[in-house]
Amino acid sequence: MKLVVKVLQLFFGLFLYALGIVITINANIGLAPWDVFHQGLGFILNTTMGFAGIGVGFILILINLFLKERVGWGTIANMIFIGLFLDIIMKNNWIPVFHGLFFQFFMACVGLFIIGVASVFYIRTGLGAGPRDALMIALKKKTGKSVQFIRNSIEIAVLVLGYLLGGFVGIGTIFMSLSVGFFVQLAFKLFHFDVNSIEHRTIDADIKWLKYTLLSSKDDLSSTKILQQKVK
Repeated sequence: MKLVVKVLQLFFGLFLYALGIVITINANIGLAPWDVFHQGLGFILNTTMGFAGIGVGFILILINLFLKERVGWGTIANMIFIGLFLDIIMKNNWIPVFHGLFFQFFMACVGLFIIGVASVFYIRTGLGAGPRDALMIALKKKTGKSVQFIRNSIEIAVLVLGYLLGGFVGIGTIFMSLSVGFFVQLAFKLFHFDVNSIEHRTIDADIKWLKYTLLSSKDDLSSTKILQQKVK
C-alpha cells in the first residue's frame, strides 16, 4: 500500500473512531471507561474531553517508551487527531443526544460498531497501534499476564479514577465495557481483516532507515568524487 493511501486511510479511520465515540457518548446511557476518565479529567482541568484525551495519550506514549514499547507515526496521530475530531464533532453538534432506552442502546451499538470499523481502517495501515493498545501490549510483555487480564485491569482502573473525578457512569458503561470486543471482532470478520498479518512501521525503524539512506548517499557521493579525481 502506497504511503499516501495509508495516510488517507489512517485519518479516515481516526475520524470514524471519533465519530463512534461521540455516538456512544450521545447515546446518553453512560460512557466507556476511557471516556469516563477523559470526561472526569476534563472537568478537573476545565478543558474538553478531546484535549483531555490528547493529554492522556501523550502521557501513555511516554510510559510506553519507558517500558521499551515501540511506537509508530500512527500512534502519534491517534493521540492527537481522535481528540481533535471528537471536539469538532461535539462542538458542531453533528450528532444529536438520543432519548428512549431502546433507541439509546441501539445507538450505543451503532457507535461501537463504527469504532470496530474504524479500528480496521487505522490498524490496517500498519503505522502503529494507539497509545492505549500499546500500553496493554507493553504490560503484557512485562507481566506475562493474559491480554484479557491486562485490558480489564486497565479499564477498571481508569473507570474508577474517572468516576472519582466526576465522569458519567451508567448502565451503558457496563454494556460497552463488555461488548466493545464483540463489535470490533464483528467488524474484523465483515472486512476479512486478520490483525496478525499486520507488521507495524515504527518511528525508530524509520529513523534508522533514514540514517542508513543518508550515510549510503554520502558514501556513494564520496566514491563518485574519488572516481572523478582518478579520471582527471
